[in-house]
Amino acid sequence: MGNTRIEILLIEDNPHEAQLTIRALRKQGLADNLLHIDDSVEALEFLSGTGKYQGQETVKYLKLILLDLKLPKIDGVEILRQIKTSERTKMIPTTILTSSCEEKDLLNCYKYGANSYIVKPVEFDLFSKAVGDAGLYWMKWNVSYVTGLEN
Repeated sequence: MGNTRIEILLIEDNPHEAQLTIRALRKQGLADNLLHIDDSVEALEFLSGTGKYQGQETVKYLKLILLDLKLPKIDGVEILRQIKTSERTKMIPTTILTSSCEEKDLLNCYKYGANSYIVKPVEFDLFSKAVGDAGLYWMKWNVSYVTGLEN
Protein backbone atom coordinates (compact mmCIF):
# COMPACT_ATOMS: atom_id res chain seq x y z
CA MET A 1 0.00 0.00 0.00
CA GLY A 2 2.90 2.37 0.67
CA ASN A 3 2.09 6.08 0.80
CA THR A 4 -1.02 5.90 -1.36
CA ARG A 5 -3.83 8.08 -0.08
CA ILE A 6 -6.74 5.66 -0.26
CA GLU A 7 -9.94 7.70 -0.57
CA ILE A 8 -12.42 5.03 -1.69
CA LEU A 9 -12.58 1.50 -0.34
CA LEU A 10 -14.59 -0.97 -2.43
CA ILE A 11 -15.49 -4.18 -0.60
CA GLU A 12 -16.88 -6.51 -3.26
CA ASP A 13 -16.21 -10.23 -3.77
CA ASN A 14 -17.67 -10.53 -7.30
CA PRO A 15 -14.84 -9.64 -9.75
CA HIS A 16 -17.25 -8.68 -12.55
CA GLU A 17 -19.27 -6.31 -10.34
CA ALA A 18 -16.06 -4.86 -8.88
CA GLN A 19 -14.76 -4.11 -12.39
CA LEU A 20 -18.06 -2.47 -13.36
CA THR A 21 -17.96 -0.33 -10.22
CA ILE A 22 -14.34 0.70 -10.77
CA ARG A 23 -15.04 1.48 -14.44
CA ALA A 24 -18.02 3.68 -13.47
CA LEU A 25 -15.92 5.56 -10.91
CA ARG A 26 -13.01 5.89 -13.35
CA LYS A 27 -15.42 7.43 -15.89
CA GLN A 28 -16.13 10.15 -13.30
CA GLY A 29 -12.43 10.60 -12.51
CA LEU A 30 -12.83 9.08 -9.04
CA ALA A 31 -10.84 5.83 -9.23
CA ASP A 32 -7.26 7.07 -8.82
CA ASN A 33 -7.16 6.51 -5.06
CA LEU A 34 -9.40 3.47 -4.85
CA LEU A 35 -8.60 0.20 -3.15
CA HIS A 36 -10.63 -2.90 -3.99
CA ILE A 37 -10.68 -5.65 -1.38
CA ASP A 38 -12.56 -8.84 -2.22
CA ASP A 39 -12.24 -10.55 1.16
CA SER A 40 -14.32 -9.50 4.16
CA VAL A 41 -11.69 -10.49 6.73
CA GLU A 42 -9.02 -8.47 4.93
CA ALA A 43 -11.44 -5.54 4.66
CA LEU A 44 -11.89 -5.51 8.44
CA GLU A 45 -8.10 -5.69 8.89
CA PHE A 46 -7.71 -2.68 6.57
CA LEU A 47 -10.39 -0.73 8.43
CA SER A 48 -8.93 -1.52 11.85
CA GLY A 49 -5.26 -1.26 10.88
CA THR A 50 -4.53 -4.82 11.93
CA GLY A 51 -3.10 -7.94 10.25
CA LYS A 52 -1.08 -7.04 7.16
CA TYR A 53 -2.15 -3.39 7.63
CA GLN A 54 -0.70 -3.18 11.17
CA GLY A 55 0.83 0.21 11.85
CA GLN A 56 -0.47 1.80 8.64
CA GLU A 57 -2.73 4.85 8.54
CA THR A 58 -5.23 3.01 6.36
CA VAL A 59 -8.30 5.17 6.94
CA LYS A 60 -6.69 8.60 7.34
CA TYR A 61 -7.83 9.85 3.90
CA LEU A 62 -10.78 7.51 3.39
CA LYS A 63 -13.80 9.48 2.14
CA LEU A 64 -16.10 6.66 1.06
CA ILE A 65 -16.69 2.97 1.64
CA LEU A 66 -18.66 1.05 -1.00
CA LEU A 67 -19.83 -2.17 0.59
CA ASP A 68 -21.48 -5.24 -0.90
CA LEU A 69 -23.82 -7.11 1.45
CA LYS A 70 -23.52 -10.68 0.21
CA LEU A 71 -19.95 -11.55 1.14
CA PRO A 72 -18.49 -14.91 2.16
CA LYS A 73 -17.05 -15.34 5.68
CA ILE A 74 -18.42 -12.13 7.19
CA ASP A 75 -21.49 -10.54 5.62
CA GLY A 76 -21.74 -6.87 4.74
CA VAL A 77 -24.21 -6.06 7.51
CA GLU A 78 -21.69 -7.21 10.12
CA ILE A 79 -18.90 -5.24 8.43
CA LEU A 80 -21.17 -2.17 8.42
CA ARG A 81 -21.94 -2.68 12.13
CA GLN A 82 -18.21 -2.82 12.90
CA ILE A 83 -17.50 0.25 10.76
CA LYS A 84 -20.17 2.31 12.49
CA THR A 85 -19.28 1.22 16.05
CA SER A 86 -15.56 1.94 15.71
CA GLU A 87 -14.28 5.39 16.68
CA ARG A 88 -11.71 4.98 13.90
CA THR A 89 -14.26 4.55 11.08
CA LYS A 90 -17.75 5.54 12.22
CA MET A 91 -17.67 8.94 10.49
CA ILE A 92 -16.71 7.56 7.04
CA PRO A 93 -19.69 7.63 4.67
CA THR A 94 -20.66 4.06 3.82
CA THR A 95 -22.78 3.23 0.79
CA ILE A 96 -24.27 -0.21 0.41
CA LEU A 97 -24.11 -1.57 -3.15
CA THR A 98 -26.19 -4.71 -3.32
CA SER A 99 -28.50 -6.80 -5.43
CA SER A 100 -30.72 -7.36 -2.38
CA CYS A 101 -34.16 -5.79 -2.40
CA GLU A 102 -35.03 -7.53 0.88
CA GLU A 103 -36.66 -5.21 3.39
CA LYS A 104 -34.74 -6.78 6.32
CA ASP A 105 -31.41 -5.97 4.63
CA LEU A 106 -32.49 -2.39 3.97
CA LEU A 107 -33.73 -1.91 7.55
CA ASN A 108 -30.61 -3.51 9.08
CA CYS A 109 -28.29 -1.36 7.00
CA TYR A 110 -29.97 1.87 8.06
CA LYS A 111 -30.23 0.62 11.64
CA TYR A 112 -26.45 0.14 11.71
CA GLY A 113 -25.73 3.53 10.15
CA ALA A 114 -25.48 3.12 6.37
CA ASN A 115 -25.41 6.48 4.64
CA SER A 116 -27.10 5.16 1.52
CA TYR A 117 -28.39 1.91 0.04
CA ILE A 118 -28.20 1.34 -3.70
CA VAL A 119 -29.73 -1.72 -5.33
CA LYS A 120 -27.50 -2.72 -8.23
CA PRO A 121 -29.38 -2.37 -11.50
CA VAL A 122 -28.96 -5.39 -13.78
CA GLU A 123 -28.41 -3.25 -16.88
CA PHE A 124 -24.82 -1.95 -17.17
CA ASP A 125 -25.64 1.63 -18.19
CA LEU A 126 -28.02 2.05 -15.24
CA PHE A 127 -25.50 0.44 -12.87
CA SER A 128 -22.73 2.69 -14.18
CA LYS A 129 -24.88 5.81 -13.74
CA ALA A 130 -25.96 4.82 -10.21
CA VAL A 131 -22.36 4.19 -9.08
CA GLY A 132 -21.02 7.28 -10.87
CA ASP A 133 -23.69 9.54 -9.38
CA ALA A 134 -23.12 8.10 -5.89
CA GLY A 135 -19.37 8.55 -6.26
CA LEU A 136 -19.75 12.16 -7.40
CA TYR A 137 -22.08 12.93 -4.54
CA TRP A 138 -19.91 11.49 -1.78
CA MET A 139 -16.53 12.48 -3.25
CA LYS A 140 -17.23 15.90 -4.76
CA TRP A 141 -20.45 17.43 -3.48
CA ASN A 142 -20.83 16.18 0.07
CA VAL A 143 -18.88 17.99 2.77
CA SER A 144 -17.51 15.41 5.20
CA TYR A 145 -15.33 15.47 8.27
CA VAL A 146 -12.41 14.21 6.13
CA THR A 147 -12.55 16.96 3.52
CA GLY A 148 -13.99 19.75 5.66
CA LEU A 149 -14.82 22.65 3.41
CA GLU A 150 -11.94 22.08 0.96
CA ASN A 151 -14.17 20.75 -1.88
